[in-house]
Amino acid sequence: MTLVLLDTNAYLRLAKRVRPAVGIKFGQKGYVLTIHRSVEDEVHRSARLRFKYPWFDAADFAAERLSKQVRLTSEEKASIQAAQSVLHGWVLADVDRYASGGRSPPGPTDCWLLALGQVKPAIVVTDDLGMHALAQDFGIAVWHGYELLDKLRSAKVVDGPIIRDLYDALEINGDLPKSWQDARHTVFIKIFGPKAS
Repeated sequence: MTLVLLDTNAYLRLAKRVRPAVGIKFGQKGYVLTIHRSVEDEVHRSARLRFKYPWFDAADFAAERLSKQVRLTSEEKASIQAAQSVLHGWVLADVDRYASGGRSPPGPTDCWLLALGQVKPAIVVTDDLGMHALAQDFGIAVWHGYELLDKLRSAKVVDGPIIRDLYDALEINGDLPKSWQDARHTVFIKIFGPKAS
């Protein structure tokens, strides 16, 4: 079994259309989608996220998240805190490297999630390019959200109409990352066709 850990934005982008969003096992490698309580905490601390995703606290979504969250031992928590400190210190030592291209550098929560992926181990799903750069520096496995979506499609968890609906919703919400835009006519060419010239 390989844990696939969704960050907050990955969960929010997928959860309403990919049901169930967490706890499902898929693929030949036995991937299992999961989240950590930090996702819950981040949404509850942000009035903007609560407004933008009013479905987040609906009973069925909340129950699903609660039953499928990653559980950590006190030893794992200590290891994660130590790894987070190293990761965040690394970012602070060269903030410009992680903030280039208009992206924001990984903060403490981002570093904590990557540390969790390193300690557990798990593949972290995020569209945050700063997190991807940091993960690469430390050999932590990461996927973009569209890469997870492609693996879910290969495993027949989602199909073309769901992927098209998801892309439409992200566009309407102004939440379609550039990596997803690029994948639309390459990774998902059978669904969307080639890019118009």
